[in-house]
Amino acid sequence: MQAIALQRELAREIVTSGEVRDVHLLGGADISASRGSRTARTAIVVLSFPELDIVEVKTLESDLCFPYIPGLLSFREAPPILELFGKLQNKPDLLFVDGQGTAHPRRLGIASHLGLWLDIPTIGCAKSRLCGVHAEVGLAAGSREELKYGEDVIGEVVRTRAGSKPLYISPGHRISLENSVWWVMSCTKGYRLPEMSRLAHLAAGGNLPLNKNICNRAVS
Repeated sequence: MQAIALQRELAREIVTSGEVRDVHLLGGADISASRGSRTARTAIVVLSFPELDIVEVKTLESDLCFPYIPGLLSFREAPPILELFGKLQNKPDLLFVDGQGTAHPRRLGIASHLGLWLDIPTIGCAKSRLCGVHAEVGLAAGSREELKYGEDVIGEVVRTRAGSKPLYISPGHRISLENSVWWVMSCTKGYRLPEMSRLAHLAAGGNLPLNKNICNRAVS
């Protein structure tokens, strides 16, 4: 399949090293669509850092032009995210994506694909595992275990809140795995998901109550 061949080719360009430090705006991207649906609601939420206050929220309802195929999620969901990202007045310095980064059989999940296209640091913050194996994660918040695929470490399984299921964290592009985990833990405000991802999930589901004026507020 051409999509798989393209993933293998693009994966060679992914950078999974370095620390992201000079950050003023953080973004979270999510899509709400059932597996059999041909329509979706996409949301991007931009927060200030370190305050984690809402700066901008954008949503988009659109048709999906690619079927749901595990491992090829970016071909289905990346186009509306890219379209919505282009409408932002406040571009984030670091983008959290609901999906995999390098924790992918071909090391190119949707977070990596988006990071490469947008040329910004991205983190894959997934609620479920696509591939790989790991040891049992401790019950305390902050407990973590390596996610391995063969001999390669492709991500970390992190329990961000005691009593909640762990998250599957992996670098998307232009950031290391260790720094990716640091950012996730630094932006988790008592919930399972980091704040920008949590709000993007709510917005994609139409469940984020918000003053409409803030949706297009620009930061000077």
